[in-house]
Amino acid sequence: MAKTSTSARDRSLCIAAAGTALLFCALWVFTDPLPSFSTLLSKPNIKECLQGGRPLNMSQEPLRKTFYDDPEIHYTIDKPVIDWDEKRSEWLKHYTTMFSRNRVLVVTGSQPSPCKNPSGDHLLLRCFKNKVDYSRIHGYDIFYNNALLDPKMRSFWAKIPIIRAAMLAHPEAEWIFWVDSDAIFTDMEFKIPLERYKDHNLVVHGWPNLIYEKKSWVAVNAGVFLLRNCQWSMDFLDVWASMGPKSPDYPKWGRILRSTLKDKLFPESDDQSALIYLLLKGSRKWGDMIYVENEYSLHGYWLAIVNKFDRIAKKYVEVEKRVPRLRRRHAEAVRESYAAELERRLAAEGGERHDSGWRRPFITHFTGCQPCSGEHNPAYEGDSCWVGMERALSFADNQVLRSYGFVHPDIANGSYVRPLPFDYPGDESNGFS
Repeated sequence: MAKTSTSARDRSLCIAAAGTALLFCALWVFTDPLPSFSTLLSKPNIKECLQGGRPLNMSQEPLRKTFYDDPEIHYTIDKPVIDWDEKRSEWLKHYTTMFSRNRVLVVTGSQPSPCKNPSGDHLLLRCFKNKVDYSRIHGYDIFYNNALLDPKMRSFWAKIPIIRAAMLAHPEAEWIFWVDSDAIFTDMEFKIPLERYKDHNLVVHGWPNLIYEKKSWVAVNAGVFLLRNCQWSMDFLDVWASMGPKSPDYPKWGRILRSTLKDKLFPESDDQSALIYLLLKGSRKWGDMIYVENEYSLHGYWLAIVNKFDRIAKKYVEVEKRVPRLRRRHAEAVRESYAAELERRLAAEGGERHDSGWRRPFITHFTGCQPCSGEHNPAYEGDSCWVGMERALSFADNQVLRSYGFVHPDIANGSYVRPLPFDYPGDESNGFS
């Protein structure tokens, strides 16, 4: 689909700001020889991963032995997991009731120590509440981790040990949905189009032209992604981790990534650059199984979004005023049918989910804001990060509170709520129109 000029400007803004977001990373100098590529580019194995759809009864563990009884299975990233598809399939055979083929586990987390920023812990709590709300609405399980599972895998690399452990702890989950702590769901009714990814194992937000033509460090965002729970993903995590600080080749990978991605501003090997490198250099083994998504905001850059919330909300209210069914009060548990009707009406209005559209962005990601440390990117003026997060959290919370009969009349003030009048938003005299 052709991009509008506004979308191009928003993407350029995202690229420029993201390019400075990690200027606080330590600058290291590397002089060691380059590492071997034998492991990275070994013979492709794109065997179709196990996909769900088997019976499941979570009331008890099976009496017969499973992979959990195997002392060679490790939750850590020190040793690879072999034959995971077969082990997972065998475990699922022990259960007797059906479960969703696309069962999702949301995984997120934060640092183990208190935040330096006085408001940091409160912001992280609200961000977690936001993820819990989205997961509850869509029937997803959620795991929040604030323990560093591998001391060497610090900062943005810390997600890999968490995801690896979650895959083993939840063999019933078909998808692991990693969401950074500073990423906020801002369309609580959006359903991830999982069927679109039936032939892929990793879904990440990005732009193919920036990956393959520009070779840009910001061609994708590694802070929000979907990963299928299968052997391919186990292998991918092993290779991805081998480019991180736990590997003896870590300094060498820093040099390789910086020489490959010309706009990478710091020499340290990072998870995002490593992911782009795997897309570029391992096309058959890795790239063919990775879906680069940009038809909706799996990662929406916050600076291009937060000032649009009022306009977006007003447009949605205008649609709801014209459709009595959308104004009908309903239980939160049955909001899926309401959301489907709203989606049909919004699509008929010509609303697009691209950056330049007036639709709610699925996720608004506050990259570079550092809510816990408070040491945000100096390119962001004053308290713009905290003001933006307040607006995003309240904008999302209004979609939740609607089912409970309340609303934040001012999304800049998340501590204040008012009850909604009956038949909202039909009565324009109530002050909420």
